[in-house]
Amino acid sequence: MVARVRLRSILIAVSVVLCVSGTPVAVAGPDPRPAPQHDPFYTPPAEWSSTAPGAILNSRRVEVASLGPQAQDADAWQLLYRTTDTAGKPVTTVTTVLRPRTGPVNGLISYQVAQDASAPQCAPSFALRQGAPDKYDGSLDLIQIEQMLSAGHSVSVPDWEGPLGAAFSPGQPGYAVLDGVRAAEAFTPLGLSGIDTPVVVAGYSGGSFATGWAAQVQPAYAPEIRLVGGALGGWTVPIAPYLESLDSGPFSGFLPSLLPGMMRADPHLAEVFNRYLTPTGQALMTAGDSKCLTPNISQHAFLRMDDFLTVPFSEVFAQVQASFGDVDFATAVPAAPLFLYNAVHDEILDIALADQAVTRWCAAGAQITYTRDLLSEHVVLAITATSAVLRWIQDRMAGQAAPSGCSTSTVSSMSLGGA
Repeated sequence: MVARVRLRSILIAVSVVLCVSGTPVAVAGPDPRPAPQHDPFYTPPAEWSSTAPGAILNSRRVEVASLGPQAQDADAWQLLYRTTDTAGKPVTTVTTVLRPRTGPVNGLISYQVAQDASAPQCAPSFALRQGAPDKYDGSLDLIQIEQMLSAGHSVSVPDWEGPLGAAFSPGQPGYAVLDGVRAAEAFTPLGLSGIDTPVVVAGYSGGSFATGWAAQVQPAYAPEIRLVGGALGGWTVPIAPYLESLDSGPFSGFLPSLLPGMMRADPHLAEVFNRYLTPTGQALMTAGDSKCLTPNISQHAFLRMDDFLTVPFSEVFAQVQASFGDVDFATAVPAAPLFLYNAVHDEILDIALADQAVTRWCAAGAQITYTRDLLSEHVVLAITATSAVLRWIQDRMAGQAAPSGCSTSTVSSMSLGGA
């Protein structure tokens, strides 16, 4: 009963967001939009794999949805660029880059959306464009993006799951984020200062996972990027126990939404699941692979994976722990300061995991400001924390040093200015 009440509360919160924000409207007039798997823009040119990480392979001007009745005061493009997968092999992905149409550009924010789905039409490069089919709600992401643009920042919104839709593969999300930054810095119309550009990586919920990986791998993978901070909300590690905890609960629809892309990207994960999935389980994965998160959540609440496997779900997970590449806190220490924030009563995430992760990262030498919000739940915090997060980002962009060491505070609500 408690789980059902919490599910109802989160759906109410989403409805409020949609009612307040209204239907996204165009920056300019709509244009035809094939899904990524049918769009030649996503196909790289010959010899692309020999280019450097972050190399721009294709570009086009696009129109991105806006929340208000007026056209967004921003220009937008998409960049196809070369990046790296978990195995260290070259792959391509796309970032949507935006800049304020008027005034100076203060820096670059790489904002990672919570795609949380394997299907290609759920990637932000498709879902955030004006006129995209109603398979994904981008309202929460548009709130963040519009606030960042209004503050004078350029924004990069990468398809960080990559071409296979692999959400929780280790390393690769971070590489995609950082190579998207490299591409944005090299794209002249954004008006950035190349490698002198101050950069912040930010993301909420599923997007925080890619943001965390970007902060962790940046010192070794992209040391030339001037990363001045990372803001992660609705965040947790390790991933394996988090995913396993979703089973049989109100948000069990995450599993058929996320697992198909991860299976494509990881042969071992695919081999283990395919060994134990029943025919009905295979059909579940196929159906989940065709939808974005919202329909998967609504259709598969309280789904029991044991009903779709020939062995217990816990036994399957025990065999695939390595596929999630959970953080080694002793070695993967971000060099940039981090702002972490979570809802104490988050109905999707266990805040105890985040608390433990912060403790371990701080012990390893990370610089973290961690805020725990008492009144918000998962979706609510994505909205109420926006002003505090943007203030923290603004200070880093302006060259103001983040508080040294680590600090943890518990506030009534981040909407009241707590950070």
